[in-house]
Amino acid sequence: MMNEKRLVSIQTLCSHYNIEISFVDALNQMGLIHIEIIEQNHYVHQDQISDLEKIIRLHNELNMNLEGIDVVFNLLEKERKLRNELNVLRNRLKLYEND
Repeated sequence: MMNEKRLVSIQTLCSHYNIEISFVDALNQMGLIHIEIIEQNHYVHQDQISDLEKIIRLHNELNMNLEGIDVVFNLLEKERKLRNELNVLRNRLKLYEND
């Protein structure tokens, strides 16, 4: 189980970022963030806060809807995977070049 010290309550996040609980629930339903429920209290793991901040900026500053945000995050994840794959292939190629 996650260390509860690394969890931040949704009420705290909503108050701090001036967002609605329904917004966070919608993000959870879309799989953009994951909500932990402990004894009927809702939390987000602190590792997800930077993603939450990016989502809030996209939503507020660019007026992007949740579907658009979902597309952006999926593309960013695909890019990350491709970069990792490229690095693995480059390292493998270096092994053959050094022979």
